[in-house]
Amino acid sequence: MYIPHTSSFSVYSPSCEHELLRLANALSGYTLGELSANVGLIPPNKLKYNKGWIGTLLERCLGASAGNKPEKDFAAIGVELKTIPVKYNSRRPLESTFVCVAPLIGNTGITWKNSYVCYKLEKVLWIPIEGQNNIPLIVRRVGIPLLWSPNEDEEQQLRCDWEELMNFIVLGKVEHITACYGEVLQLRPKATNGRALTVAIGEFGQTILTLPRGFYLKKHFTAKLLERCSLS
Repeated sequence: MYIPHTSSFSVYSPSCEHELLRLANALSGYTLGELSANVGLIPPNKLKYNKGWIGTLLERCLGASAGNKPEKDFAAIGVELKTIPVKYNSRRPLESTFVCVAPLIGNTGITWKNSYVCYKLEKVLWIPIEGQNNIPLIVRRVGIPLLWSPNEDEEQQLRCDWEELMNFIVLGKVEHITACYGEVLQLRPKATNGRALTVAIGEFGQTILTLPRGFYLKKHFTAKLLERCSLS
């Protein structure tokens, strides 16, 4: 079987959206074990403590350029990469999708258009991956990709949720926010443990310590997106 890269880590970055989508389509149908062997990345025994491994693998296969920088994965062509675990042989997401960490302080002047959420979701390459726990990691297959930008209705939904959630943060009510808030975008704690605290603003304008928060896309929203593609 031919997989479109050698085991070298210095994979070139795609120069345009068409090239990126062609490379992503070429990966569909392969297992994570086949791809990891091709780029020399050792699969973990469990994903519980290696949640970013699949994303790292696909980044290497596709030549993502951002690394740990706060920019899109394919910065030169303005595309973010999102892998999404789905139920076997279906298009149903198994979990919500992390977008970015939420800013809990220093939010003066931030609007939807200059927010990090808007920036990250301007154009996304979605790659579904078989994700059920009863399927060994190395035999999980890569699905057919989707290159997506929010349409007018989708952006309106995202903007409304973002503005509502940010309003809670600015008013010092971050600890009142639950995952039930937001129609398509939610705010949830994002920390490896309960001791990883960060600074936020409390209800009376005081500085408080709380868990870091992240913006996540709800499953029903990404499910509608994935109806445009399917597992091979």
